[in-house]
Amino acid sequence: MAESTTHHHVVLFPYMSKGHTIPLLQFGRLLLRHQRKEPTTSSITVTVFSTPKNQPFVSEFLSDTPEIKVISLPFPENISGIPPGVESTDKLPSMKLYVPFTRATKLLQPFFEETLKNDLPQVSFMVSDGFLWWTSESAAKFKIPRLVFYGMNSYAFAVSISANKHKMFTEPATKSDTEPVTIPDFPWIQVKKCDFDNNAFDPDKPDQALELYREQIMSTTTSHGYLVNSFYELESKFVDYNNSNGHKSWCVGPLCLADPPKPKKSAKPAWIHWLDRKREEGRPVLYVAFGTQAELSDKQLMELALGLEDSKVNFMWVTRKDVEEILGEGFKDRIRESGMIVRDWVDQWEILSHESVKGFLSHCGWNSTQESICVGVPLLAWPMMAEQPFNAKMVVEEIKVGVRVETEDGSVRGFVTREELSRKVKELMEGETGKIARKNVKQYSKMSKAALVEGTGSSWKNLDLILEDLCKSRESNGASK
Repeated sequence: MAESTTHHHVVLFPYMSKGHTIPLLQFGRLLLRHQRKEPTTSSITVTVFSTPKNQPFVSEFLSDTPEIKVISLPFPENISGIPPGVESTDKLPSMKLYVPFTRATKLLQPFFEETLKNDLPQVSFMVSDGFLWWTSESAAKFKIPRLVFYGMNSYAFAVSISANKHKMFTEPATKSDTEPVTIPDFPWIQVKKCDFDNNAFDPDKPDQALELYREQIMSTTTSHGYLVNSFYELESKFVDYNNSNGHKSWCVGPLCLADPPKPKKSAKPAWIHWLDRKREEGRPVLYVAFGTQAELSDKQLMELALGLEDSKVNFMWVTRKDVEEILGEGFKDRIRESGMIVRDWVDQWEILSHESVKGFLSHCGWNSTQESICVGVPLLAWPMMAEQPFNAKMVVEEIKVGVRVETEDGSVRGFVTREELSRKVKELMEGETGKIARKNVKQYSKMSKAALVEGTGSSWKNLDLILEDLCKSRESNGASK
């Protein structure tokens, strides 16, 4: 007699920011890939929650995975300070609106719970963004195991846990924001108070930002654990530390490797033609991009441009700002042969994978950092906010796959001079440190791919454990709607 099939249903609820949304969509893909590859008597369905203005992006991203269901909940209107129709952080006029925007997401809760109650099959477990703190209440109400996703790596999380545990920055002994202090549990790591950028999004209202941060952290205490977009071999000692401190986490990445191969395009975009030419000329290219949320002043942007020009290195710079308007037409004429400025949307993976790209000047957002590691391109780390200073420390000091850009005053938000940029660009692209970083990153690139090998990779095995743990515990509880 044939065994009956058990159906598992997983709900994903990403925060309304592309850097947070994309990895969770990739996790949805990985769940379905796992089901297709592992002979089993259970099936998996995946539902993603979004909002009307975000749904087109989500649906387009998942166009190759039509099995994943997307449900839109109405985003609240008339939120003080938030322009009408803005439903994602990349559309905000300034990240200073992060707190009211994130607070507004709680108004989605009744719609979310109504859908869970009436419109979906029983949920085996959910993965929701840590910024959506209120989803822990919904999970508890329906007795659904919840995994938290913050988009952070284990290194940043471990350093933060240790610093909080030892109350490193609550004592008056710390004289300044830029004084290096040793982490007790990791004596080879030194951090600064300014690295802990809890009020990063609005320094003018630190109390409101800190209160939201505390609520987000508190909501994780009722969760089943953490889903981490990383792989064990990259940061094993930090994964072990987190798990030994009661913060159960599963590394299931790099999730960017869950994406299917890109179809061949009939026509190459202009920037790929430019990179092809640089490859033929034998000229290595530095890719420059800072994500969708970094905010460079015009003065800093000008210094960056002049630093790139002074370095004499070939570069491709992707930016939303009109650089010519700030710098004048003369700049573009001067860098006509060595540089290309792109203001369109680009496929970052395609650029990083190009043979001519030999370095990446990045804000060290974790998605970008991990993509660079996966394709074997060393980083020039210029962190600007959130946990990026920890990502930069990990890249430069721990796994040694990059070079660090330093600000004038040693703070995260300080000014970077053209001389510093020019010097560090040359160090990464032509210097001895750059050669070592290039060699190391190639090794980690191989490890990243091995982590998701079906059946044997560490991340693949963690996915086995998640499904066994959460789905079976849900079955044994006999939870019902």
